[in-house]
Amino acid sequence: MAQWTSAMGSTQLARLLASQQDRPVGTGSRRPPAYRALADGIRLLVLEGRVPVAARLPAERELAVALAVSRTTVAAAYEALRTEGFLESRRGAGSWTAVPAGNPLPARGLEPLPPEALGSMIDLGCAALPAPEPWLTRAVQGALEALPPYAHTHGDYPAGLPALREMLAERYTARGIPTMPEQIMVTTGAMGAIDAICHLFAGRGERIAVESPSYANILQLMREAGARLVPVAMAEGLRGWDMDRWRQVLRDAAPRLAYVVADFHNPTGALADEDQRRQLVEAARSAGTVLVVDETMSELGLDEGLAMPRPVCGFDPAGSTVITVGSASKAFWAGMRIGWVRAAPDVIRSLVAARAYADLGTPVLEQLAVNWLLNTGGWQAAVDVRREQARDNRDALVAAVRRELPDWEFEVPRGGLTLWVRTGGVSGSRLAEVGERVGVRVPSGPRFGVDGAFEGYVRLPFTVGGAVAEEAAVRLAAAARLVETGVGAGAPAAHPFVA
Repeated sequence: MAQWTSAMGSTQLARLLASQQDRPVGTGSRRPPAYRALADGIRLLVLEGRVPVAARLPAERELAVALAVSRTTVAAAYEALRTEGFLESRRGAGSWTAVPAGNPLPARGLEPLPPEALGSMIDLGCAALPAPEPWLTRAVQGALEALPPYAHTHGDYPAGLPALREMLAERYTARGIPTMPEQIMVTTGAMGAIDAICHLFAGRGERIAVESPSYANILQLMREAGARLVPVAMAEGLRGWDMDRWRQVLRDAAPRLAYVVADFHNPTGALADEDQRRQLVEAARSAGTVLVVDETMSELGLDEGLAMPRPVCGFDPAGSTVITVGSASKAFWAGMRIGWVRAAPDVIRSLVAARAYADLGTPVLEQLAVNWLLNTGGWQAAVDVRREQARDNRDALVAAVRRELPDWEFEVPRGGLTLWVRTGGVSGSRLAEVGERVGVRVPSGPRFGVDGAFEGYVRLPFTVGGAVAEEAAVRLAAAARLVETGVGAGAPAAHPFVA
């Protein structure tokens, strides 16, 4: 990477380094030299994604003052990091974080497991559940009954079927966000929505701020569109966004777009609170950044009595800053490729006009199926089924992992479909590779980061429960033992998709 894309202040870096002191250290280990301890601390922060790749570090003198160490110590630590490939420097531009060029890490995810392999392999690659029946069948039957009038037309509806646009607008209005059908465009899934938004707002070379970690497929979509991704580390645990970092990145990097998942973040499961949402909208508006908010997980609150914060677009009444994306794929079924965009009418008109050169429109029959669900109460009934299934799976998976892998660390999210797990020092990439040999597929942490962060993590979705969840944990423990004994020393396999 030729240049830095964000900056890390000396006080902020000192605070992050101090937080590492709470972690356990092996008994009998000898304390390393001060410069080595500092270099190791910064390297670990980069690998865990808490300091983004391509973040400019403080000048040696500034960091020395913040840490109360000598400048020689900081200079030696920076030189060690440069030698190891975790730091790059240029006269006049300073020093910024990197990952070693000789150790490329996978940017892609896991392709869906072929149905014929389901009997022998436990698939934890895709955060998607089977269709909630009988609601899928009923929705398709309802769509077929409603189809004849549309069959007498050309069938092209670039903005979406008027009836579905009106229904989606009514749903936002019912949530306290007054919305007109002219503010809705129906898309082919959330991926289609975000692809259209990126092409409209962010040309090749434009900066897009993203949470770190973030949804693997969206990161890859943006990379292939030629965007320069600027990672912003999440707050520790499930506390949502680190607003100091967001304000700094929006101010210093001035990204054209920012992509966030406020509701049960993929992969961490974090839920941003109302104050964070308000602050982020204000910061994006001040920076001239368009905020793209992914709401695909918003209906998957799993804990009883959980009060959901107001939607992010509720803090943007003028509609000038926030574009909201929704989808049927997580709340209902991944095979129902219906998504939507809520934005200001002029943005919707621009997206619709640009669609003539992309996919023209979304399949009519699937739109009619979603419209049937929303009109009849079938949607809510199906979501209730989905929540119960995901809750049971979550609880089973959590119990199994805690029993079989007690050294792995995670916090249990209150909703969503994913568990973000620190693997106790085991390489996530090696674990993913060896896991396939013992019959379990799991995506490694680097697939959810930018330029190689999160090597010590894996994502576990709530897609299996009961005895299957228990067996998945047993196989993961077996894979971890093989990695620790050196069996998994090969290069990680590359896979093209993770849901």
